[in-house]
Amino acid sequence: GHLMALPTCELHRLGEIADLVTSVRLSRTRKEKLALALKNEGYIPKLLQLFQVCESAKNTEGLHLLFDVVRGILYLDKAILFEVMFSDECILGVVGCLEYDPCLAQPVQHRESLTKTAKLHEVIPIRDPELRKKIRQTSRAQYVQAIIMPNPSDFEEGFLSTLNSFISSSKDEILHGLQKDEAFLPEVFAQLRSEATAGEQRCELMKFFKEFCAFSFTLREKRDEFLQTLGKLRFLPTLERLMGMDDLQVRSAATDILSYVVEFSPATVQEFVMQEARQNENDTQLITEVIEQMICTPNPEFGGDNQLMEIFCALIDPEKMLATASNLEVFEFLDIFYDRYIHVLTAPLLADTSEEWYEIGNDNFIFFLFEGPAIIFLVDSYQRAEILALVLELLSFCVERHKYHMKIYIIKKDLLRRTLVLMKSKHKFLALCALRFMRRIIGLKDELYNSYITLGNLFEPVVNAVLDNRNGCNLLKSASMELFEFIRMENIQFLIAHIVENFSDALESVKCINTFQGLKTKYEQEKDRQNKKLN
Repeated sequence: GHLMALPTCELHRLGEIADLVTSVRLSRTRKEKLALALKNEGYIPKLLQLFQVCESAKNTEGLHLLFDVVRGILYLDKAILFEVMFSDECILGVVGCLEYDPCLAQPVQHRESLTKTAKLHEVIPIRDPELRKKIRQTSRAQYVQAIIMPNPSDFEEGFLSTLNSFISSSKDEILHGLQKDEAFLPEVFAQLRSEATAGEQRCELMKFFKEFCAFSFTLREKRDEFLQTLGKLRFLPTLERLMGMDDLQVRSAATDILSYVVEFSPATVQEFVMQEARQNENDTQLITEVIEQMICTPNPEFGGDNQLMEIFCALIDPEKMLATASNLEVFEFLDIFYDRYIHVLTAPLLADTSEEWYEIGNDNFIFFLFEGPAIIFLVDSYQRAEILALVLELLSFCVERHKYHMKIYIIKKDLLRRTLVLMKSKHKFLALCALRFMRRIIGLKDELYNSYITLGNLFEPVVNAVLDNRNGCNLLKSASMELFEFIRMENIQFLIAHIVENFSDALESVKCINTFQGLKTKYEQEKDRQNKKLN
């Protein structure tokens, strides 16, 4: 059909141009015609000339109109326009227009950020000029996409699908181009390992490599080949080193890459961890690095605790290990883990807990001391409580997955007694974590654990928590009652007898009497049964 007639590209007609761009949004045909007209008449470079005029004259109204026009053209979502707008000649003008959002009090420095990113991209060792050009163009497209993408609730499905496809196909081209260049990855790793590499340069290399890995792992047919290439370059020891660096962005990118590998090929990392465990006596190893990232260097800006927990659990999960290792090899690894690594994980807990306590302190520091060996429990901040809660979450995982090894470790270190001290914490979430740890142990219904609990009188802190909250209704009391109800429902006679014989009088005053009455009934029934058996 006929091309759409465009207003002349003049300053006094900017309002008319903005209305035209907005008016076609709901019509696919009119969007096509407008896009063709803009391309054929070389309209976008003319608009960017007007932008220079408006910016020089500090014409705020004109700049706001140009923001609407350029964003509206991008919302047309046409590849023929993207090629123009993301070109070397136009890109700075396009993001310049997008700096003047009428909804913002001050312009955003998009051109400065984009120019800085472009300079940093020069550190990536790529020789092919066409490939380098494609990387620049894709980076610009992603930057513009991040600026103009509204909140998910504000757009329909398929919004900017052409732009998404444009970026995806460009990444595909870049990936294939880089895979052909046999020198590319070795040079990247050489720069990442080199002490001479500047911090900003290493950070940019890591960002690029992270994106390269993320896209490579999504291509199923190329994934195994890519992992083999990385394996030859000894990428896991490199990631291990990068995760230990002070630069937060480098650490975060290295953790993201490790997470990709664990997600798509956990066996690759598990084999490496098992080899390290057999070969090294020192603690500068990947599994130690992951633990220390979680418990020794918490950083609210990092926000990677959950990600690191997933990595750690995947690395020590026997079920996942059995995909590539024998039962004997898995048992051997767990022997090494409990001999060499578990102390790194439990260090905050063992350092901060004791058996019996009395309380001194103020709002910021609480000390729990006990008479005997001089151990001090110090909960000095909310952050410290979060670390202890994370440790307990991981130890609960170990209780379930490493039944034999963890049972020996808990009894040897008297770990449950130390954990239950945390039920006195002012941070209720930490007290709940301590109770959940005990619940996980009791849930196994293991006779050795039950003997350990009764001989150590380890229900006392739980009963005390119930008594302290007898008139209230909160999570800690509910979780405690659920523990006793589980014991009653599962009819764990060894524990029922211990609870009734030692705590029945104290628990008479608790409102939720049904559970404890049920325990007494079970206890008496078992006693009658035993008497009949004796008779």
